[in-house]
Amino acid sequence: MTDGTDRTPQADEVLDSLVQVSFTVIALVSQVAAAHDLSLTQVRVLTILRDHQPTMAGLAAHLGLERSTVSGLIDRAVKRGLVRRDASSDDARAVRVSLSPDGYLLAARLTDELARRISPMVDLLNPAEQKRLVALLRGLLE
Repeated sequence: MTDGTDRTPQADEVLDSLVQVSFTVIALVSQVAAAHDLSLTQVRVLTILRDHQPTMAGLAAHLGLERSTVSGLIDRAVKRGLVRRDASSDDARAVRVSLSPDGYLLAARLTDELARRISPMVDLLNPAEQKRLVALLRGLLE
């Protein structure tokens, strides 16, 4: 583990830029979440469930949260009519979670609102730069 003193000025600039962009994006997501009386974690859950139907354990692992925390999140989402729990066809002991029709509508609305708020930043880049940015960001996440 390094104490951080061996970073180059370029590495510091990259770190600062990544942090600033992250803060900006988190602020935009927070604004959209608040407009729908949701937390950042609830927005994450809805966007995950938009494309997947994980088990509760799988969702907890993906979020990096304890199962009991995820259970509470899902309980609240079920009460709001956004999420369903179904028995897993693979394992009778497991429960799969998925979006309800209202949940799909809200997830789509959140995605549209986030796109409208983030697009002005991305639109500053030409199409080739946008493609390169996607490749660079995906590379960082691997």
